[in-house]
Amino acid sequence: MVASLVLAALALLLASNAQAQVKINDAKAGTLLFRTGTEGVFEAAPTVETDVAIQVTGLIARTRVAQTFQNPGTDWVEGVYVFPLPENAAVDRMRLRIGERILEGQVREKGEARREYAKAVGEGRKAALVEQQRPNLFTNAVANIGPGEIVRVVIEYQQTLAWESGEVRLRFPLAVTRRYVPSGASLPDEPKTLEPLLTAAAQSGTVSDADVEPLLHPDYAPASFGAVNPVSITVTIDSAVPLAKVTTSYHDTWTEKSTATRTRVYLQKEQSEADRDFELAFAPQSGSQPQAAVYSERLGDTDYALLMVMPPDAAAGDRAAQAMPRETVFVIDTSGSMQGASMQQAKEALLYGLTTITPRDRFNLVEFNSITRPMWPDALPATAANLEAARHWVLRLKADGGTEMAGALSFALGGRETPGVLRQVVFITDGAVGNEDQLFKLIARKLGGTRLFTVGIGSAPNGHFMAKAAQFGRGSFTTIAEGREVNEKMSKLFAKIDSPVLRDVTVTWPDGTAVETFPARIPDLYRGEPVVVAVAAPRIAGTVIVSGLRGNQPWSVALTPAASSQPAGVGALWARAKIASLMDELRLGADEAVIRPAVLKVAMEHRLVSRYTSLVAVDVTPSSPTGDPRVAMVRTSSPNAGPGQLPQTDAETTLHLLLGLLALAAAGFVTWLGRANPADRRRA
Repeated sequence: MVASLVLAALALLLASNAQAQVKINDAKAGTLLFRTGTEGVFEAAPTVETDVAIQVTGLIARTRVAQTFQNPGTDWVEGVYVFPLPENAAVDRMRLRIGERILEGQVREKGEARREYAKAVGEGRKAALVEQQRPNLFTNAVANIGPGEIVRVVIEYQQTLAWESGEVRLRFPLAVTRRYVPSGASLPDEPKTLEPLLTAAAQSGTVSDADVEPLLHPDYAPASFGAVNPVSITVTIDSAVPLAKVTTSYHDTWTEKSTATRTRVYLQKEQSEADRDFELAFAPQSGSQPQAAVYSERLGDTDYALLMVMPPDAAAGDRAAQAMPRETVFVIDTSGSMQGASMQQAKEALLYGLTTITPRDRFNLVEFNSITRPMWPDALPATAANLEAARHWVLRLKADGGTEMAGALSFALGGRETPGVLRQVVFITDGAVGNEDQLFKLIARKLGGTRLFTVGIGSAPNGHFMAKAAQFGRGSFTTIAEGREVNEKMSKLFAKIDSPVLRDVTVTWPDGTAVETFPARIPDLYRGEPVVVAVAAPRIAGTVIVSGLRGNQPWSVALTPAASSQPAGVGALWARAKIASLMDELRLGADEAVIRPAVLKVAMEHRLVSRYTSLVAVDVTPSSPTGDPRVAMVRTSSPNAGPGQLPQTDAETTLHLLLGLLALAAAGFVTWLGRANPADRRRA
């Protein structure tokens, strides 16, 4: 019996350890990971507090993300912090508080930052290193955390918010969707540990190619493990005009108005589980919608401005006159990551899309997972019989397999274009892919005159992929996180794509003004979407003209930029937009030897984290007793899976749990036998 009980205890201990140990990209939401004695395996530290404070002024948001962790073990440890941020976040500040020490991050070239961090690790000094893994995924390595010490990591960033159909929308990512790596994709191997790269960085006197590769490559799917991280969120909105409404899409909140133009929003729960993205929308009162707005800032000898102009909304008569026959190709992701609620939402979105097809249109349906399956070889007329067959086809769809997206994009964008017919692709997916850059290049190469509209499905779609795919596809991006949103979101999407409100949009600056603007080419504008341009110039003065075609008629508006009372940070937003534009050129085949120095120049001037720059903070005083890096052996308890449920784990962990249960059962059975047969028990 004793042996059986020992076996049971060992099996349950194995199960507990297996569940606590994860690989670097198995992190869900912001998570601190500690190294273990097993190469490439980490253990999760408990989250003590996550606090998000967002200050919104006009279309600009300044966000502070503070997460507090504690080292509950007895060893000095090094941790790795993984966190998602909005894809357009301009990360420009990091502060680290470990115990009584507060470290301020400095922007360095990536190779130099790694060398500084590696040197500090070896000397037993506290240090932190923040790197961009993707435009919407970052890591923070934290060195020499003492037993029982509290770690507080504060990241700050600036971003522009989306304006759509009279509403400003703010989205804060709280979870990371698992990424699928397609077969044959040319992706670098995931480093099993940081040490080889850090050692090379510390010993190298120059920046090598390895110095720009991610320390912890993100192309290996983030997945949930155990409990999610709780979060508290506060949003303060300073608006120039009273607001008609303030709503949150997926969380229960309190709204508090301190003045007519100042509103605060809090989560109703003191801390809410971080298993879905946070989204907030607010709208000005009727008649207060801005027709034009300019936010400006002067830094050194340069003026920076963010210009927004609201185009006219097309009247019903105008839309009817502009409407053209359409060929619409609906593409739906049926891969394994879409199982459950995501698949249902995607099918409902597709069924709604079919209701927008008119008798003069043509259409086709395509599903993809490990392979691509079109309903028909080519688009067919929207007859009643074809639409009914399409509805039955949609209802039979099931989610399973990989996310081989390239074939579906090639098929959908590769159709023939017909003069006088508006060709559109509506792509419904969670964007859970790891080869985004290859797909962006494919879209740019195959797009032609087609327009690509992406519909992000699920509580945490890959926003970077969805937004960039729509940008390269000269379309727009919509998110559907819950079934109740399908009709509203899809109706707005199809009202937009029926016909552009403005085409061939240009911005003309005063004569003699040397300006650098992003985007350099403004896309077609759809109903409810503004012209938003980030600009830098030695001096911005005079009248700016925004013009375009409304139907077949010219349209223009004039405005005069002036200094504003908006918060600082417009320069950082311009720099973030320029870096994004340069990286787009790289994705489309530009020479990295040309792009890298251009990105470095902008990032260093504006103190931004980028592919080639990092934030590093190093303490001057050694704190580790020996000055040697220590391996962390920090264990966490298994999360409560609820009564009558096994935790959602991988196959190996489940096996350990089952072994533990079987061993316990065996121990109980032996005990019962001993009690039932005293003679046998005595012989034993």
